[in-house]
Amino acid sequence: MAIIRKHTSNYSKPSEWVRKYANLISQGGAVLDLACGRGRHTRFLLERGIKVIALDYDISQLKDIPETENLKTIEHDLEGSSPWPFSSQAFDGIVVVNYLYRPLFSKILASLAPKGVLIYQTFAVGNEKYGRPRNPEYLLSNDELLKVFGKHLHVVRYSHGFIKQPSPAIMQSICCINDKPLIN
Repeated sequence: MAIIRKHTSNYSKPSEWVRKYANLISQGGAVLDLACGRGRHTRFLLERGIKVIALDYDISQLKDIPETENLKTIEHDLEGSSPWPFSSQAFDGIVVVNYLYRPLFSKILASLAPKGVLIYQTFAVGNEKYGRPRNPEYLLSNDELLKVFGKHLHVVRYSHGFIKQPSPAIMQSICCINDKPLIN
């Protein structure tokens, strides 16, 4: 097994929400870490023995993770004109943290395999008094994750409110399981 360097700052620890619900993802499955950033969730999932596809517009911060058969990195601009790279692929888990681009909601749904787990956590309205993002385009409206994903997936847990760690923020978090056939 490859050794994965662990980072020690609060921002490189996996989200408590992801830590809490990652065990619902099938051990042998493949997970998409969407807008993976520095790779804190990629590292966490790899340490659990889960296969990960880590996608971001800049994957340079993942270079310290050894290449293995359990990791595939993809450099891709999710908000650009390029097509969704997973139109024929379904994932046993999709993790999205601190990222919001609403046009991807339908693509996320379409890419979640039956019994697949969606773990999504990002900033919501009210966060502007704690820091960035402040632009409403990057803040979820009240119960938005619940309204978008709850009508298609079985909601395991949903939360909306203030969090202290890693820094004060207003967040929405949802964990869902796809109990329906693949959406096309």
